[in-house]
Amino acid sequence: MARATGAFNFHIEESAPAVFYRDVIAGLDRTQRRIPPKYFYDARGSRLFEAICEQPEYYPTRTEAGLLSRHAGDIAALAENDCCLIEPGSGSCDKVRLLLGNLRPAVYVPIDISCDHLQLAAECVARDFPWLEVHAVCTDITETVSLPIVARHARRVVFYPGSSIGNFEPAAATAFLRDLAGVAGPGGAVLIGVDLRKDDAVLNAAYNDAAGLTASFNLNLLRRINRELHADFSLDNFEHFAFYNRSAGRIEMHLVSRCRQTVRIDGRRFEFRAGEHIHTENSYKYTVQGFQMLAVMAGLNPVTVWIDRDKLFSLHYLQRAD
Repeated sequence: MARATGAFNFHIEESAPAVFYRDVIAGLDRTQRRIPPKYFYDARGSRLFEAICEQPEYYPTRTEAGLLSRHAGDIAALAENDCCLIEPGSGSCDKVRLLLGNLRPAVYVPIDISCDHLQLAAECVARDFPWLEVHAVCTDITETVSLPIVARHARRVVFYPGSSIGNFEPAAATAFLRDLAGVAGPGGAVLIGVDLRKDDAVLNAAYNDAAGLTASFNLNLLRRINRELHADFSLDNFEHFAFYNRSAGRIEMHLVSRCRQTVRIDGRRFEFRAGEHIHTENSYKYTVQGFQMLAVMAGLNPVTVWIDRDKLFSLHYLQRAD
């Protein structure tokens, strides 16, 4: 039964620019230099990532979308109508559209770090599903998230697609899953996409697309640092490097200095040797059993898992263990 026209609300919990500065300076001060991948997603980075998802080499998006489409009815039966559907790291909100018709949640709460991108995407969802109440929250999902009060009055299902859980080190992944369980609350659940281990060549191709979009996405991080932190990185002096580290079970992305150079950020000087790396992202790949062990440690009980026929990707429905 259709409900009355929903509402759209936009909430901003912006982190201070000082946090970005702190993280970049601390990361570049390390012996093995590193910048957190959450800073990829300014407006340009978000658009580039959407374009990456459409590349023929990048299998996760289309494979997960296929699983969501095929099993939307099963997911709705587990989640039940009139839940509060919460999507951390919602990006373009494309995948949730595959669920909304079947699931019919009372409230949808997309959460993302890129405010302009989030507002546009969430407004489109509110327009296309006028019966749905939408409360978009712009914030860093790796920090404590304050949900709108409306989200506390219904059974909650946390939707975390895209295998972004792979960006966390295993111990941090367990902690983040525990946070998702906390967001889900008593009686709540988590629906999460998890990339599976597979042939090295498939993984390496996915993060080194022929169009060079992943390279542009990686280098855009330096462009953002230049713009927001008054740095002087030369993008021509760095190159994208991504590979599957089989022993660690993860894709690694790096920016590699092409030459000996000095970079300045707000009066700070950083010397780079030719060949020196800035580690920008990990993307861990799991077995089904390995991921479910993390979930149980985080207080989430596996209910069911859906896997595509080529065994590329998995979609897990987890119930909070109360």
